[in-house]
Amino acid sequence: MVKADYLVIGSGIAGLTFSVKIAEKFPERNVIIVTKSSEEESNTKYAQGGVAIVLNHEKDSFKKHVDDTLIAGDGLCNREVVEMVVNEGPDRLKELLEWGANFDEDAIGNLDLGKEGGHSEFRIVHHKDITGLEIEMALLKRVHQLPNITLLPHHFAIDLITNHHIKKPKPSKKGCYGAYVLNQKSGEIFTIKASSTLLASGGIGRVYGHTTNPVIATGDGIAMAYRAKTKISYMEFVQFHPTALYDVRGDQSSFLISEAVRGFGAYLRNKSGHRFMPDYDERAELASRDIVSQSIDSELKKSGETHVFLDCSHLDIDAFKAHFPNIYQKCLDNHIDIKTDWIPVVPASHYLCGGIDVDMDGKTSIKNLFSCGECTNTGLHGANRLASNSLLEAMVYAHNIFKYHSNKALEVLSLEIPDWDDKGTSIAKEHVIIQHNLKQLQAIMRDYVGIVRSDDRLKSAVKRLDLIYDEVEAFYKKSKITTSLCELRNMLNVAHLIVNQSLERKENKGGYFNIDNV
Repeated sequence: MVKADYLVIGSGIAGLTFSVKIAEKFPERNVIIVTKSSEEESNTKYAQGGVAIVLNHEKDSFKKHVDDTLIAGDGLCNREVVEMVVNEGPDRLKELLEWGANFDEDAIGNLDLGKEGGHSEFRIVHHKDITGLEIEMALLKRVHQLPNITLLPHHFAIDLITNHHIKKPKPSKKGCYGAYVLNQKSGEIFTIKASSTLLASGGIGRVYGHTTNPVIATGDGIAMAYRAKTKISYMEFVQFHPTALYDVRGDQSSFLISEAVRGFGAYLRNKSGHRFMPDYDERAELASRDIVSQSIDSELKKSGETHVFLDCSHLDIDAFKAHFPNIYQKCLDNHIDIKTDWIPVVPASHYLCGGIDVDMDGKTSIKNLFSCGECTNTGLHGANRLASNSLLEAMVYAHNIFKYHSNKALEVLSLEIPDWDDKGTSIAKEHVIIQHNLKQLQAIMRDYVGIVRSDDRLKSAVKRLDLIYDEVEAFYKKSKITTSLCELRNMLNVAHLIVNQSLERKENKGGYFNIDNV
C-alpha cells in the first residue's frame, strides 16, 4: 500500500494546477499524480483555441463575458458560478505566466487576443493553435521541480476506494479513501490510500468513436464516481464539431477541418454530389455549429452513409494552401488531393458539458472526493459550452480546491483497506470480445444517441447497451484486469448515463436536441 496526502487522477491542466499549488504551499505533504498514458497526454494537450479572459477593460468587461457565457448555456448556467469563474480569469493567467507559459503577443508587446464563436469581444489568450500544449508543458516543468510530487505515468486508476470496500471500522459517512491502481507495465494492482482524492480525468469522446479527443478520453473518472454513487448530471449535453476528417478505422482521434474552411467557401455535399446545406438554413455552410452538425446528421440518417464530403475543388488552391497549410498537408497524407478530391467529414464528439456535480469548492457529494476539469458539472457551461471557457474553468476550480485544502486540516485515515482481490480470475484470451463490444458501443452511440435524438432511438439504445453490459460484466468478473477491459466498462457506464439522462430531459436546450421535444 502507498500513502498519499493528496491523490490526483489525471495530468491535464486541472490536475497539474492543483498539484503544483498544494505542493508549493505544503512542502512537507506528498502528492501522487496517476495518469494512464505518458505524463503529457491529456485533453489539455489538444486544446487548440485558448483561454477566454477579460483583459481589455476599455472594450471588454466581465459583464460581457458573463452574458456571452449565459447566452451559450441557454438558461442552464449557474450565474453565481459564471461570475466567479470570469472574474478570476486575470489572476489565474498571471500564475500561468509566472510558471513559464508563453502566449502570442502583438507588434507592441501586448497579448494578442483572439475572438471565437459566441464571444462579443476579442478575449482569447492563445499560443498559436497549440495553446493547451504550451500550458501543459509549463505545468509539467514546474511539477518536476517539486520534490514532494510523484508522477506515475502508465498507471490506470481502476476504482475509487469507498465505504463498501472497508471492513473495519465501518465509516459513518460516505467517503473516498483513495483508489486501486494498475501499473500497466508490470500488471501489479496496488492500493493508494489518500486523505484527499481529486478526479481530473478529462472527457468521454471515445464513447462515440469519432471524436476530436485523444484515445485516452474514455470517461474513467466519471465512471468511477458513478460506481461510487456520486451525483452526476447534465450528461446529455455532448458538444459535437461538425467537420472532423472521417477515419474509416474510427479508433484514432479525429483531425478537425476548421470551420474557417467553410468560411473560405467550401461546400458540403452528400455522396450523390448534392450541396445540401441551403436546404436546411439560408446561411448554408456558414450556419452555426449545432445547425451544421444537425443537418449533416439528417443527411446521414436518410442515406445510411457514414460520412458526407467537403468540396474545396472550386477554390483558389494556392490561396487555400497559404491559409490552411496543415489541413492541406493532412489531406495529402490521407491521399486526398483537394484540387480534385472531396474531403470525407463527419461530426465528432468534442466536449462534455456535464459530469460529476461539484460545488464552488470542487467538492463532490462524497466526503474527501473532489473533482475539476471536463469530468465535472460546475454550472459554468449549462447546456452548451462557450468556446475557450474550459481551460479557464479548470484553472479556477483547481485554485478553489487548493484554497479549500489550504484552510483545512488533513484527515488522518485509521481505516483498514483490503488489497485488490482477483482470486479466481485468469488472463483473458478472448480480446476479440473487448474490441467487438467497443465497436458496437460506439456504433450505438453514434446512431442512436448522436446529435439529433428521439425517444424511440434512445430506448433502443438502452436495450442494446444492456446486452453489451451483461456480457462485459460477466467477462470482467472472470478476467485479470487490463486497461482496455476497464476502459470498455467505463465507457458503458458513461453511455448509460448519457442515454438515461437524455430520456429524462423533456425540453431541447443548447446542444441537446430530441425530435420528440419539438
